[in-house]
Amino acid sequence: MHPNALLELNSELLHAVLKLDQPADGIVSAFFRQHRGLGARERHTLAETTYTVLRQRLLLQHLAQSGSGPLERRLALLAWQGGDTFLRGALQPQEQQWLADVATIDRAALPEKLRHNLPDWLAAPLQQQLGDDFWPLVQALAEAAPLDLRVNLVKARREDVQATLAEAGIDAQPTPHSPWGLRVQGKPALNKLALFTGGAIEVQDEGSQLLALLTDPKRGEMVVDFCAGAGGKTLALGAAMRNTGRLYAFDVSGHRLDALKPRLARSGLSNVHPAQIAHERDDRIKRLAGKIDRVLVDAPCSGLGTLRRNPDLKWRQSPKSVAELQVKQAAILAGAARLLKPGGRLVYATCSLLAAENEAVAAAFTAEREADFRPLPAAEALAAARVADAQGLVAGPFLRLWPHRHRTDGFFAAVWEKR
Repeated sequence: MHPNALLELNSELLHAVLKLDQPADGIVSAFFRQHRGLGARERHTLAETTYTVLRQRLLLQHLAQSGSGPLERRLALLAWQGGDTFLRGALQPQEQQWLADVATIDRAALPEKLRHNLPDWLAAPLQQQLGDDFWPLVQALAEAAPLDLRVNLVKARREDVQATLAEAGIDAQPTPHSPWGLRVQGKPALNKLALFTGGAIEVQDEGSQLLALLTDPKRGEMVVDFCAGAGGKTLALGAAMRNTGRLYAFDVSGHRLDALKPRLARSGLSNVHPAQIAHERDDRIKRLAGKIDRVLVDAPCSGLGTLRRNPDLKWRQSPKSVAELQVKQAAILAGAARLLKPGGRLVYATCSLLAAENEAVAAAFTAEREADFRPLPAAEALAAARVADAQGLVAGPFLRLWPHRHRTDGFFAAVWEKR
């Protein structure tokens, strides 16, 4: 494709994405379905340029003010990820000069807001919480996330999978904390490998693996993944149970549970029972009350711990949406807690960076349910699950994962035992 034609397509894609009325990944996927003639390199350029704009939106919009022509074209030029040589074929003389002038600007001297590229309502609490560690987080959020795999121990051993990947020319190293994980360099095509189609591996961030390890389900137990979604953690829990016992995958979205079906078929697990529920007080929940050994509540949240993958979330969320989520999180946690039998374990988790969705929700639950739920130190539970350097993954009694410290998505988890 001619460089200018690809640049025009990128401008069209940016116009749709920057409305910020739908998830960016869905818009990008739909755009590619409409333009099936695009090659892999062209799709990569379009996607990466678009996500660069989302990551650096405030900065790039500021820099774009000095240019001319359609805004989306200026943004695409500033964020271009398709190589300088290719881009020059699309540039007009005045655009070449403008980009040369922009390149001389000392970005380190710009106001903080243009350097961290976060909305004020999000930057303020993170700066207060992290102090000097705030800027390393900013840098980490501007980078692409690594590709982590979880080895399905029902079907394979980690060292065998690592060796098979090496034979296919894919460098994969054990994840530093999860005993199930491998970290792959680059973005190799995995979906056609026998390891993937045969269910020996799943793509899953190490942080998500650690949530399943923290839940620590045992053989023969009754376990509930309360907000299962597409089932990544469900499959990790089922494999940890060695395909024994009974594992319920509950979610209010039948569409998300449908996405679990092909993954479940590949996994070889027969102990998983997906079920759509209407809400946290559904009759299915009532029938299981007091019978469950382990419950994982990966609660609906702002998703701000996944900004490396979903940078549009920082522009699509707001203090109002976070406050609404807090109410929902507390209600879901209370509903899920009813399932536990004495001695059972409850894990509350989010992929948010905000204390409002994390420590605040956990503290409120502990205060309200002190008589029947005892908090457990996350480090102790992780160590018991054979997680390496468990102490380095916690803040006080909680699991606290940060992209800049642990190279995972941002995750939080609190653990309780039913008295």
